[in-house]
Amino acid sequence: MPLIEVKNLEKTYYGEGVVTPAVCGVSFDINKGDFVAFVGPSGSGKSTLLHILGFLDRPTKGEYRFGGKTIDEYSDLELARARNKKMGFVFQSFNLLPKTTVFENVKLPLVYSDISESLWEEMVLSSIDQVGLSHRINHYSFQLSGGERQRVAIARALVNDPEVIFADEPTGNLDSKSGGQVMEFIDKLHAAGHTIILITHETYTAEYAGRIIYLKDGFIEKDEKVISRCHTGDHFVK
Repeated sequence: MPLIEVKNLEKTYYGEGVVTPAVCGVSFDINKGDFVAFVGPSGSGKSTLLHILGFLDRPTKGEYRFGGKTIDEYSDLELARARNKKMGFVFQSFNLLPKTTVFENVKLPLVYSDISESLWEEMVLSSIDQVGLSHRINHYSFQLSGGERQRVAIARALVNDPEVIFADEPTGNLDSKSGGQVMEFIDKLHAAGHTIILITHETYTAEYAGRIIYLKDGFIEKDEKVISRCHTGDHFVK
């Protein structure tokens, strides 16, 4: 059974007499362990779709199943709990607390979880180690470079060991070198078995994925597999 099942999904915004369709009847499945990139220009619907897949919004029409359960079967409280426990998020703007240490930033999702506090330190340290920032653990986020901040955000997304990691334009605020390093970390997470859903407008970033879904004006324009020669960024489209 796919981890994510989407059938004829639609999202329309209504306001002041204006009807704005953002997602227009898209359908696709994503299996556990997949690395899928959604690519499209601004206004293509990719961020709206991520919000729905990440339980941050609800669709107007259609069906979305996560782990076999439809989004309509969740209350708002259940959505929040599932989002905390089963999903990790990495955003373009990092969303770190500026006057808080790396350790405290990564710990934040655990504060809102039902995980025993006695396990927090071990989980945080492990997550920070995975992104190679153990030497920065007591630094404040404003003392870090952009690439390091995004790696902290990745560690925070990992700390709950989620079923899926959503990366929304994770290289958007970075130079090409730092962006490449961040994508290498995300690629390694996929190689370790994590399900990755990437939102991007950059083709070179999308090519780290095993599958690219191109969006335009809320529709799926193309859905294609990517053959990965190795986990070093050396990819090509089939």
